[in-house]
Amino acid sequence: MERLAAPPADPSERRHLKLLLVAASHHRASADVRSLVAFLEREDFGFDVSLELADPAQRPELLELHRLVATPALIKLEPTPKQVFAGNTLLQQLRNWLPRWQQQEVVSGLGMSLRPAESDGSRTQRELQLEDQLLVLRQENEALIERLGAQERLLRMVAHELRTPLTASKLALQSLNLGQIDETRFHDVLGRRLDDIEQLSKDLLEVGTTRWEALFNPQRLAMGPIAAEAILELEKLWVGRGLELMTDIPSDLPDVYADQRRMRQVFLNLLENAFKYSPDRGTVNLSILHRTNQWLQVSICDSGPGIPGDEQERIFQERVRLPQTSSSTSGFGVGLSVCRRITEVHGGRIWVVSEPGEGACFHFTVPVWDGQGST
Repeated sequence: MERLAAPPADPSERRHLKLLLVAASHHRASADVRSLVAFLEREDFGFDVSLELADPAQRPELLELHRLVATPALIKLEPTPKQVFAGNTLLQQLRNWLPRWQQQEVVSGLGMSLRPAESDGSRTQRELQLEDQLLVLRQENEALIERLGAQERLLRMVAHELRTPLTASKLALQSLNLGQIDETRFHDVLGRRLDDIEQLSKDLLEVGTTRWEALFNPQRLAMGPIAAEAILELEKLWVGRGLELMTDIPSDLPDVYADQRRMRQVFLNLLENAFKYSPDRGTVNLSILHRTNQWLQVSICDSGPGIPGDEQERIFQERVRLPQTSSSTSGFGVGLSVCRRITEVHGGRIWVVSEPGEGACFHFTVPVWDGQGST
């Protein structure tokens, strides 16, 4: 650990370091954020430190005010200039900058009359200030570039979500024309999918001014009916192909705390992939388990070509499609990225277990309802 400069001997000379930590509850439970808070409470590095904690779900205006593109984020409000640190290495970033902040305070305390001579190669106070301002401007420029990139990714994700209700509507129309469903069922499916499209259109209008995560509306809901609805909406993809669909959804599952529309999106994306990649007369399995007191685990397994081990993390990135399947299936390779983002915003995670030639099992977790959000 780098040794920090000793604090001033006179407590009256100590300056105020005002920090704001913007982090959701699941971020605050991470090792990095816990270590950061403990470090600020334990160490004395020459400042009187005040740390304010804020949940972005409760105070979304902070995301726009400080131009945050990712959370958790640590913001230095005082002394100026403001600086923003984001990501999973907040403690290390803080450690890297503390010596520079201490140097600024020492130079400021000495005053301009005591600045070192330039002939010995030392930097003047003005040069130090300009260097720090340049670093801050560079950091803000990088944050702005990332912000623009993030907005582009968010727009692409929301646009991809429009594909799901459109596909469901098209399949319902095909089923109606083939006499597989009646007009009442068709109008019901079409009405609900049009509602989805209307809500997604609102998201597209809002995504330029707020974070995608802030558009979520978690509530208490049951996962079984959502899974059943997704299976029915995609029945055109498996009925008539000899596919065996096996489900294990216990009747005594606890409710979860999640956004209903987003959870349906995850089910539809994963089931659509399972049906698409499974061969005719193959098998698709869907199961929901009460894994722990805090989590439900949903598993969707197919009998497709499988996924190589070195690709199993990469497929959850944006616009990644496997070369062994890209020529035989349609799509733009962002569906799994959407699923990952949805599950992570809920505090859960998503992963895949697969061996080439033996199919793939996608698993994701959802928090169990325990009174979240109740007043």
